[in-house]
Amino acid sequence: MISHTTSTSSNSSAVNGPMSPSSAANTLKTYFKTPEGRYKLHSEKTHPSGLLPYALGKSVTQITLAQLKERSAQGAVAPPSSSYSASGGVRYVAARFLGSANGSRGLSFVGGNGTSKANGGASRSSSPLGGLNGTTSPMMINSNFDGKGTFLLFNVGDTLYVSDLSSQDKDPIKAMHFSNSNPVCHAFDSESKDGHDLLIGLNSGDVYSASLRQQLQDVGKKLIGAQHYNKEGSTDNRQEIECYSKDGTVDASFPIVKDLTQFSVAHAKSSKSNPVARWHICQGSVNNIAFSADGKYLATVGRDGYLRVFDYSSEQLICGGKSYYGALLCCAWSGDGKYILTGGEDDLVQVWSMDDKKVVAWGEGHNSWVSGVAFDSYWSPPTSANTGENCMYRFGSVGQDTQLMLWDFSMEEIVVPLRRCPPGGSPTFSAGSQSSHWDSAVTVGTLQPAPSMRDVPKLSPLVAHRVHSEPLSGLIFTEESVLTACREGHVKIWLRPGHSEQTSNSKPLPSSSLKEKTLSSSRFGASSYK
Repeated sequence: MISHTTSTSSNSSAVNGPMSPSSAANTLKTYFKTPEGRYKLHSEKTHPSGLLPYALGKSVTQITLAQLKERSAQGAVAPPSSSYSASGGVRYVAARFLGSANGSRGLSFVGGNGTSKANGGASRSSSPLGGLNGTTSPMMINSNFDGKGTFLLFNVGDTLYVSDLSSQDKDPIKAMHFSNSNPVCHAFDSESKDGHDLLIGLNSGDVYSASLRQQLQDVGKKLIGAQHYNKEGSTDNRQEIECYSKDGTVDASFPIVKDLTQFSVAHAKSSKSNPVARWHICQGSVNNIAFSADGKYLATVGRDGYLRVFDYSSEQLICGGKSYYGALLCCAWSGDGKYILTGGEDDLVQVWSMDDKKVVAWGEGHNSWVSGVAFDSYWSPPTSANTGENCMYRFGSVGQDTQLMLWDFSMEEIVVPLRRCPPGGSPTFSAGSQSSHWDSAVTVGTLQPAPSMRDVPKLSPLVAHRVHSEPLSGLIFTEESVLTACREGHVKIWLRPGHSEQTSNSKPLPSSSLKEKTLSSSRFGASSYK
């Protein structure tokens, strides 16, 4: 189904309350308006028809973009082997074991070059891959795959699908089936030098790295040539992050965590062990993790409602704080590393400042849980004055209310609430005195309590648009488009203003992760937020 409601301001009727599925489907449109122009529905991607309804409820659909460059003459994919060379182009993998996260990403690459070393990729006999992982049987070659392009990966039920982003076809070109478990998160690294550029996490706790090019060349439906991590498939430690090295070949064991309320890190005794480290984050499950663009910081959000920001190399807690209410489900960094977005069960989009180490704005507009957030690194400012606090940002959010919202933000435009007088005093604000939330600097390593609603500046959405008839779970910005995904496995691609249908058909749509544009070029709307 294709549709939407159009909104050009925060007063759009799309913000005024939920609709029934039938009425939502009838009001959806194929475009929405922004100050820059009209975003048009370009194409849709979905799973094959005939998928049984119960399969859709097994996991929430997540989306990942992957761009494969034209390979060199020596870049031919080797046949599947359990000793696939893991030459540490991206050495460490951070993975959380999935809890009941909604619209979150649980896997991520972080840089670091290692030495070339063969890995024993043997998996347990009850592998979710149906026993076909790591086999040396001949690969059935797909002659239609030319080795390059931009691809969309999305999970539905027990299958991970791959679609050609530049094609108008709805149906995927590849399906990877997992017999005993469901893929729930995935990530892609375009700079991987060892061929293993794809990470897949299952709800059983198993984590696999593999070559996407190799999967596309094979016509089968099983993951081939994959490296297997967390072979025991433990999902008991959902409050922890485990860091893996592609050079590790020995299973590691860690001591029991004594204080579940405190952050702690334990390292494996052997450098050849996997995992190489275990981070105990909190008592509840970790719902989402995200690295800053430079790989220095790691942000996590969890069931306990806290954002935590760590220095990844020193393994130290830097800052963080509590949501207004309930769990946090998603997080995202700005390209310059100055701000973090979070969303969750309080229906708010929170903007956190790394300089202030606290919440600096709340976005109000969603009618249900916020399941995905992202900065738009491709949005350009209308003026050249865009430095310091004048720097302007555009970001987006999606939620279970089926709405995509676009927001504009600038610290210069933020109106800080003034302090209220003590009880018994004048009910008016004290002139020139800021709210106590802004009084003192935050000490490094401390977590801030949830601020009062009156202490945080409020943002209103620039656009509120109902893009699907089902709850949303994913959002990605690219240079030419915006991608939205719903929980049921339907993805829509919205073409930006100024990009013609002909241009989009002749040129792949690049991923935001493939081209990190400095956010000093973001733009802020004309009105200030009160």
